[in-house]
Amino acid sequence: MLKTFTAGAVALALAGPALAQTSGRIVQVPATGGQVQEVAAVATAKTFTSSDEVQRLIAHARQVHKAEPTITQPILSLAPYRAALEYRTATGPAAVHEKEAELFYVIEGSGTLTTGGKLKDEKRQNPANLQGSGIDGGQSRTVSKGDFLIVPEGSPHQYSDIKGELILMSLHVPRG
Repeated sequence: MLKTFTAGAVALALAGPALAQTSGRIVQVPATGGQVQEVAAVATAKTFTSSDEVQRLIAHARQVHKAEPTITQPILSLAPYRAALEYRTATGPAAVHEKEAELFYVIEGSGTLTTGGKLKDEKRQNPANLQGSGIDGGQSRTVSKGDFLIVPEGSPHQYSDIKGELILMSLHVPRG
């Protein structure tokens, strides 16, 4: 099962300690370690995240990833845009976002991104996204620290062949 820490429809205010949402709960990730605490959701835009906050998100993802190969946590949110930190240690499912392009920046690590082609075992994940077990065809390229990529809406994409860890910033960009 893919464990996801995302803002979903709720924009999060992340001033101070990092926050993440999992299974409908909002949790607080302490800056100095210790117990994760549940807190109330805040419907406020998050337009700045410091490098220290990003490092705390990465540290948190490293702590909890052992049970889940992909962890996603919110970085910024200003409706309709949302940026997330994605921490990957293994191949995850392939995806198609039907109404959003997705911009990626590789923060750390390397892997292979396959785009295009056709989803294998396609299933509807929610009203705007499809998921599959892989991709038939498509173009594969190695990605590594410092690379920028954009996947147009409607295009299958999947990360695989991850060397240790792959840490990304992803920005969902709604399109017409």
